[in-house]
Order: sequence, then C-alpha cells, then structure tokens
Amino acid sequence: QVLEAVSLGANMIHLHARDPKTEEPTFKKEVYGSIIEGIRKHDQQVILGVSTSGRTYSEFGKRSECLELEGSLKPDFGSLTLSSLNFNKQASVNAPQMIQDLAAKMLEKKIRPELEVFDLGMINFAKYLIRKNLISAPYYVNFILGNIACAQSDLLHLGLLIRELPEGAYWSAG
Repeated sequence: QVLEAVSLGANMIHLHARDPKTEEPTFKKEVYGSIIEGIRKHDQQVILGVSTSGRTYSEFGKRSECLELEGSLKPDFGSLTLSSLNFNKQASVNAPQMIQDLAAKMLEKKIRPELEVFDLGMINFAKYLIRKNLISAPYYVNFILGNIACAQSDLLHLGLLIRELPEGAYWSAG
C-alpha cells in the first residue's frame, strides 16, 4: 500500500504496525523494522514516520520501542499526539509526562516529532514543549480534523489552528 501511495505522489508515510499473525496493532520494533526495510528496498526517498499511539499501549517502553530502530531502519519521524482525546469507541491517553518523555526520546534519537494536533489546546502544549527545549524548529504539524471530540473539518476550525501555530511550523491537514 505504501509503494502504491508513493507511485501516486505521496512522499511522507505514517506507519501503524500490525502483528503479522494476529493483525492486531503492535509496538514491536522488529515489525516496524521489517516494514521500513521493505519500503526502503524500493524507495529510499520516502519519509517514514512511526506511531507512538496511546490508543493501545500505555507503557512508555512499548510506545517508544519503535524509536530504538537504527541505521537504515531508523524512522524519520515519530508521531507525538499532544494531549489525550476521545475517539468514537476508545480513548487515546497521552499524559503530559508521557508526551514529554516521548519528545525527549525523539530528541535523543534525532527523530523528528510529527506533532499530531486534534484541537487548539494541543498547539498550546506544543508551545510548552518548545519552551522546555524538547522540540525544535522546523516543526511539522499534522492537523487531524473531524473526530467527534475535536476540531471539525471546517475552514474556520482549520484557520484558527493555523493562526496559532508557532513560527517555523509546517503543516498538513487530514
């Protein structure tokens, strides 16, 4: 699917790994490594990001394991959701300390954070991370709109989010 998307013009991919046997979400760096290796065999230019999602796992060690990949398997980006939020059927729990710990790990490993923003308060938290020197420009912000409990897919919502971005931010919206 990634290679098909790249053939259609995608140049940045956000990966969520699944266990090959159970097809359930997994945090295992071996699974992420296998996916990244397969993609990079065919395309070394595509930018790859891994998920550190709080939907399935709450332990820092599990959520950050994919950030331990090195060499040609090292991801370019790691997702960093900037607050807890509710999806239709489950919560994504992202405590302030967990966010800071993930940001620090990305900084240590020289993996850029993909700042996932679902609502305005998350931009405020990004600015807090900037003040704490846990993230640095250029900032990459991915607005994820339309979730039931967050900013909606509306130009006014998007415009407000864009207005509040820190200087030096690049953004995309979905």
